[in-house]
Amino acid sequence: MSYVALLRAVNVGGVTLQMTELRALLEGLGLHHVRTYLQSGNAVFDAADDEPPSALASAIALRIQRDVGPRVGVLVLTGDALNDVVTANPFLAEPTASEEGLHATFLFGVEDSGDFGEASEAAYSAVYEAAFRRLELPADEGEAAVLVGAPPLAAPVVYLKLPHGYGRSKLNNGWFERKLGAAATTRNWRTVTALAGMAAGRTESGR
Repeated sequence: MSYVALLRAVNVGGVTLQMTELRALLEGLGLHHVRTYLQSGNAVFDAADDEPPSALASAIALRIQRDVGPRVGVLVLTGDALNDVVTANPFLAEPTASEEGLHATFLFGVEDSGDFGEASEAAYSAVYEAAFRRLELPADEGEAAVLVGAPPLAAPVVYLKLPHGYGRSKLNNGWFERKLGAAATTRNWRTVTALAGMAAGRTESGR
């Protein structure tokens, strides 16, 4: 089965981790067909079908801590779960939908590893959903944010529509972390769809 790992704060002001290092770390855990995408902590790999994503996330986080130093947040999703993230984007259903300016902020269960069992995933997601409903979003004209929880997704995601660009928006990763009390990692929509395609075998493009 194919899995996708999203690492938090790697090579974007946090931990420096070359993707060649990351591939070697994952292969050292016995994971197969490891490939990375871009330089910000995105990996696709194969593992046993019955391997819980939370267990894989913990193993990867511990190996990075052992071999590199800092402990980083790691979120692991199955390829199917990431495909669910793609199809659940509410902004793609709009009449004038455009993938330009779309992002996804993935929320972790805990700061360091995202290690939660299935029973508690819905519980922490419900907490985030309740907190999100109380937020006053500092959105500029045309901007919007929608949270989709777990379930139906495997992990809660805040979908962002930022027509003026992510760099100019206040709806950034740090803002959601502070307001929701959650560790998070954000990817632009091109990266999300590229990783989903790699996990599904539609493309092997990795960098």
